[in-house]
Amino acid sequence: MSSFSRRDGFTGQKMIVLPNRVVNKIIRADPLLEHMYITQIGYFPKALFHYRERRNGCADNILLYCTQGRGWYVTGKNRYELSANQFVILPATDLYMRYGADNEDPWTIYWVHFTGTAINMFNKTMKLSPQSGPGSIYYNSYALNLWNTMYQSFEKGFSKENIANAVLCLHAFVASFLFKEMYLQEPAFNSEKMMARIIEFMKANIDKKLTVETFAANCNLSASYFSNLFKQEIGKAPLEYFIQLKIYHACTLLVASNMKIKEVAASVGYDDPYYFCRIFKKLTNQSPRTYKLSNRKK
Repeated sequence: MSSFSRRDGFTGQKMIVLPNRVVNKIIRADPLLEHMYITQIGYFPKALFHYRERRNGCADNILLYCTQGRGWYVTGKNRYELSANQFVILPATDLYMRYGADNEDPWTIYWVHFTGTAINMFNKTMKLSPQSGPGSIYYNSYALNLWNTMYQSFEKGFSKENIANAVLCLHAFVASFLFKEMYLQEPAFNSEKMMARIIEFMKANIDKKLTVETFAANCNLSASYFSNLFKQEIGKAPLEYFIQLKIYHACTLLVASNMKIKEVAASVGYDDPYYFCRIFKKLTNQSPRTYKLSNRKK
């Protein structure tokens, strides 16, 4: 965690917290509304230094939906990473909890706190656990439309009608994550063009250490769906293909330049030249030095 952290105050953020008087006077006075309702709703874009620590857990369920960047969360003694096109529903708990944005690639998150008289039964029925890892999901435009409706309802004021509208949307919003296969359709796209574009992205970032999550986020797809699609179209797993591109580029540098092997390794994203040599030999059946000597023009 950075020495500097903040709960909110991010450029472009949106956040509404329902006042206690509204909860007590309107929501808890209505059996339909008190069943499950929103207590807070927000959107934090590129939330650098975002950090929350809840030593006694949280009485609300917290749904975090990451659309860009990366972050993490800790419940009890377990730590999890949360990347673009992933979500988590943290159930109400008294366990120690904290979460925050990655310092280098801070997350953009939509989030909702919700609770109610039926929250414990809901969590038990849905088998939500503080130790649950993140779930992957396509870009959930359906949920984001519902999020906007909930937020705009509160922006108009805390009338019973506005609150009821948001509460009814909440159920569908949460369901779109819990039962994502029923709500989401595969994004409409030309897979051939998408693969060509992502390969160009790989080539342009040949010197970087990229992950499947990074490639998937670039396509607005979940990591698992992207990996399956890439392998189906290209015939290799994304990281396998990316490494292959790195080694092919290294071959060119070894023959066409006077760069040292450690410099070639660094130029294709390997800080450890010995590890680079092992990968190179695995793919070419030659060490970098042998390849360089045998392919140099005499």
